[in-house]
This record gives sequence, C-alpha cells and structure tokens, in this order.
Amino acid sequence: MPYLFIFLFGLAVGSFLNCVIYRLEISSSFMKGRSFCPHCKHTLSWQDLIPVFSFVFLRGRCRYCSQKISLQYPLVELAAALLFVLVFQYFGLGPELFFLLLISSFLIVIFVYDLKHYIIPDSMVFSAIIAAFLYQIFYSGQLSWDSLYLPFLSAVGASGFFLAIALISRGKWMGLGDVKLAFFMGLMLDWPNILLALFLSFLIGAIIGLGLIFKRRKTMKSEMPFGPFLIAGTLIALFWGEAIIEWYLQLPPLFAFTF
Repeated sequence: MPYLFIFLFGLAVGSFLNCVIYRLEISSSFMKGRSFCPHCKHTLSWQDLIPVFSFVFLRGRCRYCSQKISLQYPLVELAAALLFVLVFQYFGLGPELFFLLLISSFLIVIFVYDLKHYIIPDSMVFSAIIAAFLYQIFYSGQLSWDSLYLPFLSAVGASGFFLAIALISRGKWMGLGDVKLAFFMGLMLDWPNILLALFLSFLIGAIIGLGLIFKRRKTMKSEMPFGPFLIAGTLIALFWGEAIIEWYLQLPPLFAFTF
C-alpha cells in the first residue's frame, strides 16, 4: 500500500510538473488559472486531467479540438511516479523524504525543459540549490561549517570546472545553466559521489551523442543539451553511488585509482 500511494502521488505531481513546464514556456504563472489545452485553449475538466489514464482514454487527442496531445505528458507523469517510488524504496518514510521528492520534482522539470529548449530555467535550478542546502542542514542535523564545508567545496569545485569550460569555449561547449546545475550537484551529492556523477554524465552524453551521430540525426557540430545527462548522472550517483564506488575501489590497482 505505501508503494501504491507513493506511485499515485507521483502521478499527480507529474501532472502538475507538466503544467509547470508549459507555464514556464509561455512565461505564465503556474499558480494561477485552470489547466487548458495548449492548442484550442479550452479549459480542461477533471476527467481530462487524470494522469496517464486520460491520455489513454482520449487516445492521445484533445477532447475539444482533436489535436494530438504530446507524449511528454504521460511520460513525465510516469517518470515522476517511478522516481518517487525509487526515492521511497532507497530512503524510506523519513523526514528527509520531503526534500528528496521536492528535489526530484525540480530535476524532472529541468530535464524536460532543457531537452526541449536547450535552456535550464533559473527559477528551477536556484530552487533546487536551496532545497539541497536545506537537505544538507537537515541531514547533518546542524548548521555549521564542519557539516557543510565538504558539500560546499564539492559544489564550488564542480561549478568551477564547468565555468572554466564555458569561458574557454565562450559558451559553445557549456552554458551557464550547466554551471549552476553543477553547483547543485556538488551540494547535493557531496564527495566523492559528485566525481562519479560528473564521470557518468560525460559517459552517458558521449554514448548517446555517438549513437545520434551514427544514426545521422546529429553531426559533430550539432548542439546538444547537457542538463539531462547531468541529471541522469546525479540520480545514478544518488541511488547507487556508494555501491558503485565501493565496487570500483575493489578493482585491481591497474584499473582503479583512489578517490
């Protein structure tokens, strides 16, 4: 029952996140007004807003204008539901669960928005940074330099690395949005998980980039958003970082170095 509740709650939150993403696109407040069809602007009724099920029942089309509904809507809802279940499974029903679910929501919005528009919205990344800072305070149980210096140094180091890339390339290889997202990653993951997250981000990005080039959907000069890869690396490090690092350090010295 707890897993079912978390899954259904994740579906509902995912539906709200779709609203946030769309309202960010049109520079409108997601706190005001009812949901409406982006094509005909007709206000949606409650039966149009049931996560996933409404999309299936309506066969992926608007009830009022018959225009296609983007697959983004059910995919975001399912992604939020599955991610919420994963957070609950790994961290349990504790006070820190609120922060982790909130941070997961910010990451979903950033992932989709950057994938669509090649922009990481400041409102989302700054909100994620604040939530990560509060999480670190809550997790350590105290507000002191001794408990926060390592996450802070990880954040500065990660964002500094990306800032150097952005300055050297004059924004062609990396944007300032990625710099801010890297700061969040360091603050959230701490050392050495931040190192693993960055490595995985570049690895996943390289694999997918080469795959798209091989399929001739991209070229070596094509622009690609890096935010989704950073978020993928962040989530892998968050859930399985300690296990991966422990496995890595058990490798023979020829294949591993000490963090």
